[in-house]
Amino acid sequence: MSIGMQVAYLFLLAIPIACIAWTVTHEEVFKEPREYCLRQSRDSKSPLSRKFFYLFTCEYCFSHYVTVVMLFITRYHLLYPDWRGYLIGGFALVWIANIYMSLYSRIRIDIKKEKIVIEKEELEVEKLK
Repeated sequence: MSIGMQVAYLFLLAIPIACIAWTVTHEEVFKEPREYCLRQSRDSKSPLSRKFFYLFTCEYCFSHYVTVVMLFITRYHLLYPDWRGYLIGGFALVWIANIYMSLYSRIRIDIKKEKIVIEKEELEVEKLK
């Protein structure tokens, strides 16, 4: 595969990785399991157990595991056709996926801020009536 195609795949494969990692670590659909994992990551007596459960609450950490699964499914590699390509591709996918998640988070914050400003302005208009 040409380097251009490898880079295109990099940016495309990072999308589902970011989507899965964000959904599991932030969205309402996984709230209960995430809260359980959060409690276990704080309260477990075993350091190994605390670290294991923390992985399901951190989008950065969880994206590494999603990436490993994605590499296994797609056999994607970057620059080298052997294990080095999988290693480089894996870290590159994690990096791009986390950029996507950061951008998504920023957009969500901006949207929430706009909604709050609009609601405040609507309340002020209602008070003037």
